[in-house]
Amino acid sequence: MSQSKFSNIRNDYKRHSLRRDNLECLPLLQLKKWLEEAVDTEHTEPTAMTLATVDATGQPSQRVVLLKDISDRGLSFFTNFLSKKGQHIDYSPKASVNFFWAMLERQVRLDGIIAKLPVEVSDAYFASRPRESQIGAWASPQSERIQDSAYLDRRFHEYQEKFEGIEVPRPSHWGGYILLPHRIEFWQGRPGRMHDRFVYQLAEEADWDIFRLAP
Repeated sequence: MSQSKFSNIRNDYKRHSLRRDNLECLPLLQLKKWLEEAVDTEHTEPTAMTLATVDATGQPSQRVVLLKDISDRGLSFFTNFLSKKGQHIDYSPKASVNFFWAMLERQVRLDGIIAKLPVEVSDAYFASRPRESQIGAWASPQSERIQDSAYLDRRFHEYQEKFEGIEVPRPSHWGGYILLPHRIEFWQGRPGRMHDRFVYQLAEEADWDIFRLAP
């Protein structure tokens, strides 16, 4: 087999290092710190995270969603509850999220359980969205097979007319989820593939066990 043109693509990571005494005591505080640094460096889509779920056959699936909040409980995002990801979450709330900030040579992986956010939280966030995005939540039957883009355009215009002159209400099939993590790994690229990896593992009484992994 001839060598792939992709096989020689590699970078030697040299920007930062990560030490145990640099870590925050709580993993979500450490995540906030790294996220703020990604924002400050003007990283493209710093809140983009890859969400992995699993279907009833055990087939994993992943897609990029946008983080909208970090609380002391977990990470929040919003979507269509009837979408493929929503169906997966209904089947199994176990999920995994991954952030990768190439400019900082950093990655964060979170494993946990997903739950729906309270209705009032979903209502408040939906009300803050641009009007076109609100109408889009009604118009798009997310993850369903459609004939063409003209179908979406027609539905969009129909809902534009339906809600003309009034506030767009949040559809019941659209809202927020929160990922409640029990394991979070922080990865910092280092020269020679000697990367720094630290894991926060949730233990009893909400304490976090922090340990280093080999790269």
